[in-house]
Amino acid sequence: MSLNDYTSLAELFPTETVTHSYVTDVQIPGAGTLALLTLDNDLDHRKPTTLGPNTLLELGRTLQDLAERARRGEIQAVGITGKPYFLVAGADLTAVSALKEPEHGLSMAQLGHEVYGILRELPVPSFAFINGLALGGGLEIALQSDYRTVSSAAGALGLPEAFLGLVPGWGGVYLLPRLIGPENAVKVMIENPLNNNRTLKPQEAAKLGVADAFFESADFLEQSLNWAGQVLRGEVTPERSGSVDAGDPGVAERWQAAVDAGRAFVGKKTSHASPAPDKVLDLLEANRTQSQEESAQAECEALGGLMQTGEFRSTVYAFLDLVQKRGKRPAGAPDAKLARPVSKVGVVGAGLMAGQLALLFAKQLKVPVVMTDIDQERVDRGVGYIHGEVDKLQAKGRMSADAANRTKSLITGAVDKAAFADADFVIEAVFEELSVKKQVFAEVEAIVSPECILATNTSSLSVTEMARDLKNPERLVGFHFFNPVAVMPLLEIVRAPKTSDETLATAFALAKNLRKTAVLVKDAAAFVVNRILLRLMGEVTAAFDEGTPADIADGALRPMGLPMSPFTLGAMVGLPVAQHVQESLHAAFGDRFTVSANLQALIDNGIKGLWAPTPDGGQEIPASTLALLSFGDSPSTSEEVLRRTQDALAEEIGLMLEEGVVAAPEDIDLCMILGAGWPMFLGGITPYLDRVGASERVNGKLFHTV
Repeated sequence: MSLNDYTSLAELFPTETVTHSYVTDVQIPGAGTLALLTLDNDLDHRKPTTLGPNTLLELGRTLQDLAERARRGEIQAVGITGKPYFLVAGADLTAVSALKEPEHGLSMAQLGHEVYGILRELPVPSFAFINGLALGGGLEIALQSDYRTVSSAAGALGLPEAFLGLVPGWGGVYLLPRLIGPENAVKVMIENPLNNNRTLKPQEAAKLGVADAFFESADFLEQSLNWAGQVLRGEVTPERSGSVDAGDPGVAERWQAAVDAGRAFVGKKTSHASPAPDKVLDLLEANRTQSQEESAQAECEALGGLMQTGEFRSTVYAFLDLVQKRGKRPAGAPDAKLARPVSKVGVVGAGLMAGQLALLFAKQLKVPVVMTDIDQERVDRGVGYIHGEVDKLQAKGRMSADAANRTKSLITGAVDKAAFADADFVIEAVFEELSVKKQVFAEVEAIVSPECILATNTSSLSVTEMARDLKNPERLVGFHFFNPVAVMPLLEIVRAPKTSDETLATAFALAKNLRKTAVLVKDAAAFVVNRILLRLMGEVTAAFDEGTPADIADGALRPMGLPMSPFTLGAMVGLPVAQHVQESLHAAFGDRFTVSANLQALIDNGIKGLWAPTPDGGQEIPASTLALLSFGDSPSTSEEVLRRTQDALAEEIGLMLEEGVVAAPEDIDLCMILGAGWPMFLGGITPYLDRVGASERVNGKLFHTV
């Protein structure tokens, strides 16, 4: 096919924000002329460059012109780079999700391959200068080029398609394993996407061999052009130690082992409930013995098919509508102009959670942070923990030596809370007991200025009660992080009845500066995520206590594709913590949240989890543990446990919305995605409950009417 055959596809998107292809000739001493193609949508850095059908057609025609110039001897190389901060952020998901007909999705996939094939077959060497973010189709542009450099400011690189419900459909699944080895390719295409859409830092990309050279951002383009000249003059030949020849018989075993490891990882993360990750691995497994053209055909068919799945459309809702849009414009947040500046932070406590908070504040805000605890030994241990974590970040190349030293110098410890006297924001991270927290705030309020904001990291207790005896209750706000703090992106910001707009605005500004997504929630027991998770875990635990076998109860929710089973989650959170929150919810809401006697028996006997590993890699409940437990005689099937849990979730979320815990169902969905790892491919918990019928069964109506 020719590019002209795709004109009708492009006409379906008259409002596409086109990323243009601008060409400038650059003279390379001793090597001739390099045509530098810059991808730019002529908008500022808040609007990333993307690849829609009109963009691809313009890029393809520009590359055809460059190929003609090369054949005429006018240019000796082609380089591709992007506007500031971006190479390309990937395919235009808005455009892709709007392709309603299967043939249109297939055509979009084929158009990408048509254009990228022109790049790959240029009669002169091609270079990709990865100056900024390069994801999906953006990274595949670089992979189709002969040589690659990457800037220290490139931000994120990766192939996140498995996370989005698609496959790397424009050559990435074929090229990447040959460039960096099948094991690393599985890491980039499967493990990273399914680990909260993790991406590669520029240094990681260079180390893996995704890029041939790494340069600092200040003079990145100049350095890249100089390096390209060295390559063209034969002075430099990139070393690609990680590359493999897929046709080598010795590679076959490695290749299959990587695929098998990927499938095991997918099973662990999603229970194979989403088709996209397995389809990526199908393509990878097959293309070891395929030509690039054969693989391209399979990629197009896979991409076209996945574009029509419910999982992809659900992911678009979850990722674009929720995470990218609603998450950046929090419902109910006050005017940002009301926010107060924060030039020093205090953290009450020096334990593990307090240490994580202190490190986050120092690392992201770059302001002094002081921790306090009841004795010097605890304080020293807390500060030492943070220094150790900074050293780990530096060792992994995620923090420079200068940044590490600056971060360490910002964090200090003290026994006397007088150290908070000049703090603008003080957060407590002490034992989850209301009386303890109230005492802490009374002591802190007596020391800090009237303008200092007080915050609690409570996961379930009443912020209103904590504020009741304060002289200035309007200064207190809930600021609930999720563990591990550095990884989990959600912040539940809790407004008590007297919390002021200035306090809230400051909390939201801090959340943004900490690179967290904040959701405003009403002061209600356990807020959003923990309330829903404990209702879920409570139903499964109740079924177990009633006599349902452990493997059936714990595995019943597998069709949801949750990141871990309920019993595994309970062990990870800590059984005493889970029971404490369950007791708080039982006190607030009654028998919807049952307190398990069996769970208490485990806690009383120091048992940290129900399951224990077996020698063959499985799991079982030890006989000694079973002897501590008592069961009813009303076992359920896995289908009954699943339906029971779905209905319980629909009921609880319906009640939360009636209570005004959040502004809308979308906020529930956002909280669960970012705070509990709810799978993107399910599209949020409320659309899922609508699809399975639980919303209408329990509430008599859907959460979403459109």
